[in-house]
Amino acid sequence: MEKIPAWIERLLLPKLNEITGEIKALHTRIDSVEKEVVGLRREMLTKFDATDAKIESLRNETKRDFNSLRNEMLSKFESVDVKFESADTKVAALDAKVESLRNEMLSKFESVDSRFDSLEAKIPVMEKIAAFEVRLAEIEKKLSVHA
Repeated sequence: MEKIPAWIERLLLPKLNEITGEIKALHTRIDSVEKEVVGLRREMLTKFDATDAKIESLRNETKRDFNSLRNEMLSKFESVDVKFESADTKVAALDAKVESLRNEMLSKFESVDSRFDSLEAKIPVMEKIAAFEVRLAEIEKKLSVHA
């Protein structure tokens, strides 16, 4: 190495030593910051893992709740279907009873209509009989007066 003039060495060497010290201090700070960044990274990864676990747990819980509600609703729907089927059967039975009563009433009305028709046919005969009875009574009266 070439010899540095003494005056330059006297002026620059302390500055170089100072700069070297500052560089070492910066390296120490950088190492410290790197360690802190690595620690923060690990902490963040741990928190991400914990958050992922919580999300997965909530997802599974939501699935269970959803499936439970789904099964409950299906059960309710099946129960309602059974009730509707029962109601349909009862309505069909009522329809049959109403139809039977309707037919019975129609039969009764036809019977009553037939009786009325029969009575209507007998009324003129009864009127004639009543007229004959009145005449007979008049004739008997006349005969009893002449006798």
